[in-house]
Amino acid sequence: MPFPGGLWWLLCCRRGFTLLRRDYGEADREVDGEAEEEEEEVSFELRAQGDQGSLEVSLSQPTRSSSGSERSLLVAEEMRSLIVEKGPGPVEDDPDALVKGWLQREMRGCMKTPWIRPRKYWFVLTPDSLDYYSSNEKGARRLGSLVLTSLCSVLWPDKQLYKETGYWSVTVFGRKHCYRLYTEHLNEAVHWVCAVQKVIDSKAPVQTPTQLLMHDVEEHSSSPEVLEQIYRCNPILRYTSGPLYAPLLPFPYGSLDQSAPSPRSYTTLRDEAVKLFNSLQQLESEWDPVPLMQGILQTCLDLPPLVDEIYCQLVKQTTEPPVPGGQGDLHYWQLLTCMSCTFLPSPPVLRFLRFHLDRTESHFPASEMAKYACFIREALGKTKGRECVPSLEEILMLMQRQEMICTVHCPGAPACSVAISSHTTAEEVAQELVSRLGLSQSPNLFALYEQSRRREQPVGSATLLADVLTRFENLAGEQQEQDPPCRLCFKHYGFLDTDNVPRDSLEFALLFEQAHEMVLRGYVPTSEETLQMLAALRLQSLNSDFSTHTPFPHLEELFPPHVLHARLPPPPHRPPPKCRGARLRMGLLAGGLWGQALAKQRAERDQRLRGRLREEGANTMAAIVEKWKLLQGMGRPEAMAAYVALVREWPGFGSTLFDVDLHTVRPQPDRAWRQPWQLVALTTLSLQSPVGTGPQHLWLGIGAKAVSLYKPGEPEPLDSFCYGRISSFGASDRSTFRLSVEDQDLLFETSQVDEIAQLLNTYLASAGARQLPRPQEPPTSPPTSEPPVLPQGVCPVAGPWQLRSPVGSSHS
Repeated sequence: MPFPGGLWWLLCCRRGFTLLRRDYGEADREVDGEAEEEEEEVSFELRAQGDQGSLEVSLSQPTRSSSGSERSLLVAEEMRSLIVEKGPGPVEDDPDALVKGWLQREMRGCMKTPWIRPRKYWFVLTPDSLDYYSSNEKGARRLGSLVLTSLCSVLWPDKQLYKETGYWSVTVFGRKHCYRLYTEHLNEAVHWVCAVQKVIDSKAPVQTPTQLLMHDVEEHSSSPEVLEQIYRCNPILRYTSGPLYAPLLPFPYGSLDQSAPSPRSYTTLRDEAVKLFNSLQQLESEWDPVPLMQGILQTCLDLPPLVDEIYCQLVKQTTEPPVPGGQGDLHYWQLLTCMSCTFLPSPPVLRFLRFHLDRTESHFPASEMAKYACFIREALGKTKGRECVPSLEEILMLMQRQEMICTVHCPGAPACSVAISSHTTAEEVAQELVSRLGLSQSPNLFALYEQSRRREQPVGSATLLADVLTRFENLAGEQQEQDPPCRLCFKHYGFLDTDNVPRDSLEFALLFEQAHEMVLRGYVPTSEETLQMLAALRLQSLNSDFSTHTPFPHLEELFPPHVLHARLPPPPHRPPPKCRGARLRMGLLAGGLWGQALAKQRAERDQRLRGRLREEGANTMAAIVEKWKLLQGMGRPEAMAAYVALVREWPGFGSTLFDVDLHTVRPQPDRAWRQPWQLVALTTLSLQSPVGTGPQHLWLGIGAKAVSLYKPGEPEPLDSFCYGRISSFGASDRSTFRLSVEDQDLLFETSQVDEIAQLLNTYLASAGARQLPRPQEPPTSPPTSEPPVLPQGVCPVAGPWQLRSPVGSSHS
């Protein structure tokens, strides 16, 4: 069916027409379009580093005219120095041309409309610009030019775009334009990208007037008269109530890399810098500025290059404000306080910030601004970087220049409240709790733990507790109402001596609670009779003698739930249909009346299982109560001691258990040349022990003297390796932990690789372990320095004493 005449006329008018493979109508319109799309960079124009002006730099805050279409900027002189004027001379006679060739340029979505042929142009790359012409003939008109500076960027060809369109792309970002060029050949695209990038790299760095003035301020810091003249003649350094149309610092042109996962989508750095200044101005009138402050901090965390920009903007807005010490001015100082406790600026910006703090304290002594300046100066000396932005509670405390109160729960003891700052680490809090609870003389190790409904993990010694509290705040918004809140807990981290702990001490109460936690998690393999006795001893320690008026805890708090679930019959196993027709018939039946009948049967079966589970729970609770009645007259210390004695009968008591899947690999003679990923593919062999030949789900027990392997539910270990037999250990990847034992490598698949390596390092450090000699290597001479001393209360990170070697190194 032919197109109506009106449609053809519209198509020809908008896109031009093609006749004998020659295009008309597009080139002239594109020249006019580019003139209309010129981005007037309303900023303090960039200047080459070698073309710095004198001290008398007078720059005004950019302003818009009443019509809103023109912006007043002093950029003419700088643009003359950046752009090389070219006449309409012959293309072939240009002696500065580096690369020439035909490329296709994107024309308003032509790559998305395959029925319109992309336009080809003759491109010429020179040391100063990327120009394109209508043809390569003499006298061809130049249609456009992109000036290349050190801030320009070029993107490499995208394979996904080639699959969709059949073209390799070359994207060049400039100050005013973005050229999206296309070619059908990959080598040609790579050649252009490399050539453009080489020109960009050859350009001298550019500086904004703000950077030049920062240098002048630093240079004349000892001359008050000159400094006052600089601030008086350059409004760019002072507070402004108008908008900012461009950033104060130079940022590369082009879009951001959105490959990293982020809950937010960002544009270019230049645009984000301008948006942040608009957010800063909103702080002046905000009644509750805390959420807006946290959003600004989160943007800086997501885009680290903006940290220096925000510091410069805050310094600008706190310099000579209209109402010093007013609400809007204090909001700026409060955000600057949060920034100083979260991010550390670059050295030039840091020096400029310190000068601004000194200047503020000298101009406004004993004021709120001077107090914030003193607080910020101290914070900058402690800040080393954060993993998370401050929580809402932390921002409130920083606005008042106060410390936060952190609650740490201690099993078997009242919770402890510890005052922390934005720079307090887990090691400092752990040491304080060790001293406060009287555990300084204990040979065992303690640490802080993050506890949630799903998992429990130790907090590293260098981790900032402020970051932990921020994670708790973020998780609180994702949890359901019935879930317990996340909390910090102080517990044993490593057991070096459990036999000599005094029964009347707080440490024994901690040991008792941790033993009970292991029982509930199923990490103490013993008989059901012993588990019932342990539950009775737990009731005796909590409620003393049996009484009908005593409130009973839930059974899940006394007895391992997995034991009750193991008594239930397994669900019936129906093999899936093999042929396609059978699967189709099952799918059709499942969607009709037969499916409703199956759903009703499953609901009835689940109800019967729940009834059976309640019945088993009632019987178990009755047996526990009967054993509780036999403990009449036993005191709480005796019940706790009897509980710990029963748990200590298991040989693995005192070890930390990890769920792992074991792969056993015997090193080969040619192992030295193998890559880490090739080691996993080696033939799986059995240990010289009853471990087995294939991947097995096991418990990996890390103790003070040995590393043991247990089959879940069995009390005796399958094998045990003292630390003298372990030659090295480390992480092969994020989910694989490698343990080298004599002539074998044990590969464990686990999600707790870091925790296992950290705990092994802890035991080796506590025993004063040093680097062991490799097999068939001469033993190293004993070091003269003392082994590292591990303070109590520390959950250490990896240290120089760890036994760690790369997978694939020679051990034969």
